[in-house]
Amino acid sequence: MNNKTYLIIGGTGGIGQAMVKQLVQESAADQTDGASAKRHSTQVFATYHRSEPNFEAENLHWIPMNISDEDSIQKAADTIKQTMGHVDWVINCVGLLHTKTAQPEKALRQIETEFFLQNMQINALASLLIAKHIKPLLAKAERSAEHPAIFATISARVGSITDNQLGGWYSYRMSKAALNMGMKNLSIEWGRSLKEVCVVVMQPGTVNTQLSAPFQGNVAEGHLFSPAYSAECLLEVLSGMKAAQSGSFVDWAGESIPW
Repeated sequence: MNNKTYLIIGGTGGIGQAMVKQLVQESAADQTDGASAKRHSTQVFATYHRSEPNFEAENLHWIPMNISDEDSIQKAADTIKQTMGHVDWVINCVGLLHTKTAQPEKALRQIETEFFLQNMQINALASLLIAKHIKPLLAKAERSAEHPAIFATISARVGSITDNQLGGWYSYRMSKAALNMGMKNLSIEWGRSLKEVCVVVMQPGTVNTQLSAPFQGNVAEGHLFSPAYSAECLLEVLSGMKAAQSGSFVDWAGESIPW
């Protein structure tokens, strides 16, 4: 995982922040005294929405991004272009399940247009807009069939139509299913126009973050992951991905999830 340029979308969230810290720590561990040429070889770009975090590192670059605003996404991509000129891995960790005023719907009568569209905007559309503006940077990455560039998005098992046995959570389920279809489409298009890029949708497990906090009471003992553990697992799975696996929907252990 050395000598790459990473972009973590949502670097202030639970999983995103854990990924940022792990990538920075790994790159620091790989450095050797006097190896100045390698000292800056791994670069980590991470986005924040409102306020820049106080976590700093020599090879960490915080950039603002509002994933609901296409202009903001484009500006972030332009910043990376001016700084590095390419990106090797992109991981979108941003997701919406609930807000201060809205919870996942348990029944049809609870559907509200604004909350539904907000789910679609953040959970489904954002990854497509990120891909749209990041494609030129991925195109300049050094890559091969065995070591492809990566475009990964955090999804959810509840976005699987086949796996849906409980119903409910209309907006979240539908937006994640839409995300999955969008990424599948993207993998097919880039399979023709942007070779050796692996587009993958990932389920991180149930993670102890603000997103899952209201619903952790239903999680079986031992099945609530720390952000650090989930991030470690996801990065490990991605490190083994081949270009031929583009279009995959996998969990934190690398196991396939039915669409």
